[in-house]
Amino acid sequence: MIPLNEKLSGLQPSAIRSFTALAKQTPGCVLLTLGEPDFDTPQPIKDALCDALKSGQTHYAPNAGTQSLRSAIAAYETSRGYRCTAEDILVTVGATGALYTALTGILNPGDEVVVPTPAFPLYESIVKAAGASYVPMDTSQDGFQLTEKTLSAHITPNTKAIVLNSPNNPTGVVYSRASLDALKVAVLGKPIFVICDNAYIQLAKGDCPDLSRDPQLKEQILLCQSFSKPYAMTGWRAGYLAAPAWAMERLRLLHAANVACVPTFVQAACEEALHTDVSAMAQSYAARRSYVCSRLEKMGLSFPKSEGAFYVFAKIPEADSTQFCTRLIREARVALVPGSCFGAEGYVRISCCCSEEALRTGMDRLEQFIKERKV
Repeated sequence: MIPLNEKLSGLQPSAIRSFTALAKQTPGCVLLTLGEPDFDTPQPIKDALCDALKSGQTHYAPNAGTQSLRSAIAAYETSRGYRCTAEDILVTVGATGALYTALTGILNPGDEVVVPTPAFPLYESIVKAAGASYVPMDTSQDGFQLTEKTLSAHITPNTKAIVLNSPNNPTGVVYSRASLDALKVAVLGKPIFVICDNAYIQLAKGDCPDLSRDPQLKEQILLCQSFSKPYAMTGWRAGYLAAPAWAMERLRLLHAANVACVPTFVQAACEEALHTDVSAMAQSYAARRSYVCSRLEKMGLSFPKSEGAFYVFAKIPEADSTQFCTRLIREARVALVPGSCFGAEGYVRISCCCSEEALRTGMDRLEQFIKERKV
């Protein structure tokens, strides 16, 4: 065989999808694995796409995205405190495309990326594909928050970036102002980027503290955002990256070499999404999180306080989360994601973006499974 890029040898298939596939092979299994809204995309967004097709918007868009959408994104982000212009925006294929462009665009061999864990496994895959070193930083001993002590223990002269995901996947934890202040102290004025993965920020309870709003860090922030989670647009594959102009000039070229552009008619729909009220969906996710948390408390399971996204990260009475979740599927017909997938053994992620009936059934089965194992 002809050798491939040796960096690919460190990449692993998505364990989240693997457990979902195993669950789908189990008749009657309740799936609480995927972080995908169960709502359909709001009708005005779908109508905007249809109108764009009818009006002939089927040709190439500019590499960076249409001027109209980039201007709308800049206005939206500026309204929430991140001041930018259309020239600072790059429309990408989901937040995944934004993260990939940001990380591969800044990393060189020998660079290190500090990632607070538990964390979405995509970060590690991209960092390794870029030939850099992934540095996990366990936050479980600090209440799943950031501290100056822990940060200083992980930041080295080789640190090129820190990934900040709040609300967090998989915990649903929102980083406190104290956490963000600690991070600011650790990186301000240093040659370190902060990758703000804001995919769940619109699904936070109340006003979510956001480091991207800090003007002192503007030149160090690479903001990644998705239309998937807040607008129930997972299948549309659209997101964006915001970066300082001096960095964006080169990042656009990387994006153009990778995907050329996001479909023009999809971009028209994204512009409509920015004007869509998603509060009802966010409230529904919050109610479901509260229900799951109340059930877990009755089971005697602990979990960090979930104030955003649509996840609860529960501590289980066993060390091996993969074995626990495998048996849970086969014996109780309910599927969760092992904490090991997120760099946090001894926990499971419960996705709350499914029907109330599915959540109720899933919690009933989980409770019975735990009771039987305690006997």
